[in-house]
Amino acid sequence: MKKQAILAFIFVFALSFVHDSAQAQGAILNLQGYNEQPYHFGFILGMNTMNFSVKPVGNLSGRNWKKAQSPDFNADSIYVNSVTASASPGFSVGILGNLRIMRYLDLRFIPTLSFGSRSLNYGIRATGLAAETPADTDTSFVVHKKVNSTYISFPLLLKYRSWRKGNYGAYFIGGINYAIDLAAIKKTKRGTLPGAIKLSPHDISVEIGAGFDFYNSYFKLSVEAKMIYGLKNLVVDDNTLYSGSISQLHSKIFMLSFTFE
Repeated sequence: MKKQAILAFIFVFALSFVHDSAQAQGAILNLQGYNEQPYHFGFILGMNTMNFSVKPVGNLSGRNWKKAQSPDFNADSIYVNSVTASASPGFSVGILGNLRIMRYLDLRFIPTLSFGSRSLNYGIRATGLAAETPADTDTSFVVHKKVNSTYISFPLLLKYRSWRKGNYGAYFIGGINYAIDLAAIKKTKRGTLPGAIKLSPHDISVEIGAGFDFYNSYFKLSVEAKMIYGLKNLVVDDNTLYSGSISQLHSKIFMLSFTFE
């Protein structure tokens, strides 16, 4: 939440700065007829916050994992009490193609490359964790498993614009996205290391967001915030402690982007 609050602050600051610049231009109308063009192109620069939506398996804390299924530990009994996820910041770059469908509706195709990471946090309870520990002594701790992702995504989105007021306007955007995680493919090809979390490299997601357009003398700047919700269960159960403790694992990404068209 703290990182998202920082991103929201940057978003509001950018809006106020560009809004003041547009107001200072007075009655001068930049890029007249821009929205009537049948198509145009641009590029995006963005910041993202990647996270997971996690659903643990039923009777999570009641399963005793064997040593062979939990290569990170040498204990008599191993239990997972909880599984949560935490977000980390990343960045995105992409190119944009915009097709005008009707007066206030555009179709957008935005191939994007995104880098980021997130963590899965496991609350572990182990008995007899070390040789010097009595066999009936419980030890509780948290294990953080970092998951790096490099996405190539192909979102196809509809942009519904408001009427233009001077040199700025607002819009809503939404659509569907197919993404490939290159980091997950790399792990699959070279083999999963003991204790690593294996994820599916392919994902389908929905995107929804809103933004503002600012018409400058030579280009249009858009500031946009959106959420990306993965529809596919990404976890690949290889019968280990880390993957076997999760029933459903879906990607969840917040993105703040700046589009130059």
